[in-house]
Amino acid sequence: MMGNLRRVSLRWIQWRLFTVLQRQIGLLVFLLHFIYIVDGQIRYSVPEEMKKGSVIGNVAQDLGLDVKRLRSGRARIVTGENVQYTELNTDKGILLVNERIDREQLCGDTTPCSFSFELILENPMELHRITVEVLDINDHAPVFPSKDKSIRFEVSESAAIGVQFPLQTAEDLDVGQNALKDYVLSPNDNFILKQHVNPDGGKNIEMVLQKPLDREQRPNLHFKLIALDGGTPQRSGSVNIDVTVLDANDNIPVFNQSVYKASVVENTIKGTSVITVNATDADSGSNGLIAFSLSKTKGSAADIFSIDNSMGTIYVFGEIDFEKQKKYEVRVEAKDQGGLIGTSKVIVDVVDINDNAPVISVMSFSSPILENAPVGTTVAILNIKDADSDKNGRIKCSLEGNIPFRIELSLTNYYNLILDQELDRESVTDYNITIKATDFGSPPLTTSTKLHLKVSDVNDNAPVFDKSSYSAYIMENNPPGYSIFAVCSRDSDWNQNARISYFLEDTQVNGNQVSAYISLNAETGVLTALRSLDYEQIKEFQLVVKAQDGGSPPLSSNVTVKILIQDQNDNPPQILYPVQTGGSMVAERVPRSADVGYLVTKVVAADVDSGQNAWLSYKLQKATDRALFDVGLQNGEIRTIRQVTDKDAVKQRLTVIVEDNGQPSRSATVIVNVAVADSFPEVLSDFTDFSHKEYNENLTFYLVLALAVVSFLFITCLVVIISVKIYRWRQSCILYHSNLPVIPYYPPRYSDTLGTGTLPHVYNYEVCRTTDSRKSDSKFCGTGSQNVLIMEPSSTGTMQRMHNEKNILDEPDSPLEGRTLFRTMDSY
Repeated sequence: MMGNLRRVSLRWIQWRLFTVLQRQIGLLVFLLHFIYIVDGQIRYSVPEEMKKGSVIGNVAQDLGLDVKRLRSGRARIVTGENVQYTELNTDKGILLVNERIDREQLCGDTTPCSFSFELILENPMELHRITVEVLDINDHAPVFPSKDKSIRFEVSESAAIGVQFPLQTAEDLDVGQNALKDYVLSPNDNFILKQHVNPDGGKNIEMVLQKPLDREQRPNLHFKLIALDGGTPQRSGSVNIDVTVLDANDNIPVFNQSVYKASVVENTIKGTSVITVNATDADSGSNGLIAFSLSKTKGSAADIFSIDNSMGTIYVFGEIDFEKQKKYEVRVEAKDQGGLIGTSKVIVDVVDINDNAPVISVMSFSSPILENAPVGTTVAILNIKDADSDKNGRIKCSLEGNIPFRIELSLTNYYNLILDQELDRESVTDYNITIKATDFGSPPLTTSTKLHLKVSDVNDNAPVFDKSSYSAYIMENNPPGYSIFAVCSRDSDWNQNARISYFLEDTQVNGNQVSAYISLNAETGVLTALRSLDYEQIKEFQLVVKAQDGGSPPLSSNVTVKILIQDQNDNPPQILYPVQTGGSMVAERVPRSADVGYLVTKVVAADVDSGQNAWLSYKLQKATDRALFDVGLQNGEIRTIRQVTDKDAVKQRLTVIVEDNGQPSRSATVIVNVAVADSFPEVLSDFTDFSHKEYNENLTFYLVLALAVVSFLFITCLVVIISVKIYRWRQSCILYHSNLPVIPYYPPRYSDTLGTGTLPHVYNYEVCRTTDSRKSDSKFCGTGSQNVLIMEPSSTGTMQRMHNEKNILDEPDSPLEGRTLFRTMDSY
């Protein structure tokens, strides 16, 4: 008989499996490829237990991103879980399975089951949320809590028909269609199975007596309780039921409430009373004694609570954590001595307390940040969570201090740290940012984290000179390479952007480039003179120095440097008057009737130097008669200091020295010849003799040279004459021995006068000396007043002698009036 029952049960199970097979296969294929986007978030659906490396979806295509963008943005997956179930293939833009996904381990009996993570891209920052829904597959069979032990009942034979015996429910870790669907009681004569659906979707099963028991016929009954799920293929689990028939106990314990409700605060200490249940049994004696117990239920409720079996008080036995489970359902059994059991349900709600502080996780942080980063730039992405619920889990995020940043919510539990004001590295080089997260619990809990953000430099500051313009002084006649001055500038930027180089701008100085005069050290800014400068040529000049930093692009600024050349006493005074010619001599005439203070002449000099170096003073250095003349210290005027007398010499020689006021002073001398006479003819001979003395020293060299030349010519001529004489002697010998007459030959117009000359009578020679000859010419010039006498040094005759030779020189038309010119010829 038991074999027939097994065959019937097997056929029935196979028929159920076949009826749902096609429906389950179609639904599974549809869910495997179901991808959709909700509220801008990508959502994928995949079955659990997929192999590692299986493709979940094409993230790049679904987000509308280029695969290159995933690589350049360093796309990465950020999840708050310890296990990362997915990985991103940035080369193909597809999402792959990284770890085995067990839906039951991940979500338990929660449906739908999903996990979320964030995809972060940088440059610029982007944040996308991806949700993967894990679809259940039928990989778990229903399991009874005590599958290895039989369910035992002791039932009185007097039990009335319809008496219910609660049975243990099975657990199926799968959900949805794959979850536990039905219970089947193996065929028997006395009991049938009755199922009750709870509001939460669960089922309570009871074994109902439909036929009275007869202990004498069958004291023990054995059959199976089979639990079936709705998956494909269908899975099942079973437990044995053993019924021992007892004598009559016809009343079961009855609870005063079918459902009890209680609440308990999380973290309640062990041993705390939660609720007390109450049940009664109409039987008397031992059959009316009730013992309470907690039935085996799925989940961890049996480990959390305990019950006093005599009083029915439920106590806290384990750790209660709201974040792990918010509600517990406990089934309480009341069993009398006769084996009859009454049941009731206790629902325990866990009350949350603020026992979890917010947790701050830095998902991405960009440091350093450019100082010219635009306002609104995302600096960091933070994930801030609070495991508490309601107001205890609400978070308020803020920043400490007055800093140019703000924080704002982007996605759920995600906050962006955003630049709120422009940065300036020259003012603040880095920031210590303290981010504080506070929940709304009582008392509130706070968590903070610190970020150290560095500001990188941008070349936004040009070099600045310490002065708007510079003036530098340099003494003339400086040696080449002399350092004149150094310009200085500073740049508020950093590193390469603050490295300053100096350059000379192209400017002209006296028609030349300034670089021909000045060089500039590009690193130190030192100006160096390339040549010796002359104050008399250049008194000052300006140049423009450019300071340029090393940024990209470089910034620069200019400054004007004025170079002032200081004078040195490097030029002696120059005599402008009287003019000193090479061989001429100027004489000033003073009449013998001149009074005291008579202005003889004025020495005029100039000094090209400046300042006190050009202040001139005149002094009489030498004089033929110091008591007769004096020189004005400042004006150089030569005046008589006493009355001129007849005893005074005709020729007076004055040596005037002109000195400047430099240190050391420089000087120049001039010789002034003064003739004390009423007219020039009186003093001409004296000045002629006087003039010859001036040139004696100069003639020495030329006389030696002339003597050597004349000696050479004399010897040459002597040799030539001797040769000619010998030649003629030989010719005369020839003629003498030939006995021929000698006829003398005379050239035309030739005559021998007194036997002493060889010149023709009609030939006259006029020898004139040039007017500018230093050695043999004489030139006399006189102005209308006859106060100036100019004599050539080589002249040997007086004015009277020259006048007597007038007829010899055949110059009848040259009378000696205010100005007379004489030409004489030196003797050979």
